[in-house]
Amino acid sequence: MRYHDGHHNSQKRSLLLTAPGVVIGALAVGAAGGMTLSDLFAAWNGFGGAGASCNIKGNISIDTGERIFHVPGQRYYSQTKVSPRYGERLFCSEFEAWAAGWRKSYR
Repeated sequence: MRYHDGHHNSQKRSLLLTAPGVVIGALAVGAAGGMTLSDLFAAWNGFGGAGASCNIKGNISIDTGERIFHVPGQRYYSQTKVSPRYGERLFCSEFEAWAAGWRKSYR
């Protein structure tokens, strides 16, 4: 039998691996409260806080209802308006937009 010499592995483990119940519980509570997965990511990672650049425009197509996001530098970015009353919103990262189920504009 081998014994460890007292040296501990100091690597941090993911919260999902160390406390999966906490993660699942947070997802359940968030879903019950009307939060989306992207809202939970934002809260968890600190997106949207002071200094965050949330300039990715989430727009809903009038014709198809498709959820499309536009990033700075794209062809129609400056013309795209975000109307929260219609469910449109700003994102702080492309990952956040993808996680919420939106697709990137082709142009």
